[in-house]
Amino acid sequence: MTNEALGESRPGTRGRAGWTREQASRIARTDDTVAPIVYPPETEQIPEVHIWDTWFLRNRDGTLATVDGYRVCFSLTAPSDLLPGKRHDVATIRCFYSDDGRNWHNAGPVFEDALGQRQWAGSALYDDDGSVYLFYTAAGEERAEDLTYTQRIVGAGGGSIDTTDGFELSGPWTHHELLQPDGERYEREDQSRGMIYTFRDPWFFEDPETGETWLLFEANTPVLEGSDICGGDDALQEFNGSVGIARSPTGDPLAWGLEDPLLDAVGVNQELERPHIVYQDGLYYLFISSHLHTFAPGLEGFDALYGFVAEELRGEYVPLNESGLVATNPENAPFQSYSWMAFPHDGEVLVQSFFNYYDFDGETLDEIAHLSESEQMRRFGGSLGPTLRLDVEGSRTRIIGTLGHWHIPLDGEGLPPTDRELIRRGQRADAGTGSYGARTGSE
Repeated sequence: MTNEALGESRPGTRGRAGWTREQASRIARTDDTVAPIVYPPETEQIPEVHIWDTWFLRNRDGTLATVDGYRVCFSLTAPSDLLPGKRHDVATIRCFYSDDGRNWHNAGPVFEDALGQRQWAGSALYDDDGSVYLFYTAAGEERAEDLTYTQRIVGAGGGSIDTTDGFELSGPWTHHELLQPDGERYEREDQSRGMIYTFRDPWFFEDPETGETWLLFEANTPVLEGSDICGGDDALQEFNGSVGIARSPTGDPLAWGLEDPLLDAVGVNQELERPHIVYQDGLYYLFISSHLHTFAPGLEGFDALYGFVAEELRGEYVPLNESGLVATNPENAPFQSYSWMAFPHDGEVLVQSFFNYYDFDGETLDEIAHLSESEQMRRFGGSLGPTLRLDVEGSRTRIIGTLGHWHIPLDGEGLPPTDRELIRRGQRADAGTGSYGARTGSE
């Protein structure tokens, strides 16, 4: 497929690919990009903890790993009796596993001695020799008495999985700080002028075309005061999110060198969270999550999954659906899901996220704090949400259905026909059992 077939891309800062204000100004909810309303599952699988940002154990090429029949995932967690808004301050990575892709079990905290006061999102690698590596964000200084907010990109090696008698993930783990911002390609915290500083969310990927080994991460592009970027508009310059990347020259998961960013969004968005790649049909799909409040003045976005496509990993990325919007929440439930992660399965792209706040249509999440504590607890999902099904072709995507809460299909598992497919065949899905638009949680 040629660049002309994908569409036009415009350079970002210093000539790299960029998400432009013109492109982002096209963001709008459509039938193809709005997910169905999410309702609580009939039973909560892991009631003892709040669960939010989640990632799956993957192979080097980004496909989901299967270990002796088990799917494995990692999540940020906190005790379920904690107010949801406090959970980020005590976030702990736990491991979960399933032998059918639907029913999941808690394997407990992964680390006893992780770096940072708490841990934020990352990724996980199941290497060719069976070794397990975890990449995460160390938030805060572990020796500080008060809560701090520094961010370090960390890799942990030494993990292994034993399925002799059930499932066990164990160490001993060794933790290594992998990268530091250089202040030129990636903003340091002391350079930050925006409302949010980011250097986090490491995501491992080995390019199946070239064999090169990469680590993507969320970052910010340095924009010096007095710069003529964004026409010299100081307010716009503070919105300087980017997708960073590092390369391992030997393929070693714990040895990295910074490279120029893949994409930046200076003047568009401050926070391009949890960047990751899906390689499909010879194209590289770059996905990120972002919030409505991190868009620059003059732009209106949503809490949503956004995406871009290129012919090469380091190519000129084109926003999917012309604006970048791939999947968002309904207007009357704008915060029902967040932190989307895409992966290929059975010719489709599936998207997992966590069930955030339901029965809530406020303009911002700040309004949650004005609710009573019991209402805050009631409205917080705190678990894995339904899995979205995407049809992806070139630079176009559309939501074509959903799977239930926590449903992550096993290798070779076929997907049920969508309502659209049944209608095309002259059939009709039974109420409550269709894969799109029905009460989510059923298949």
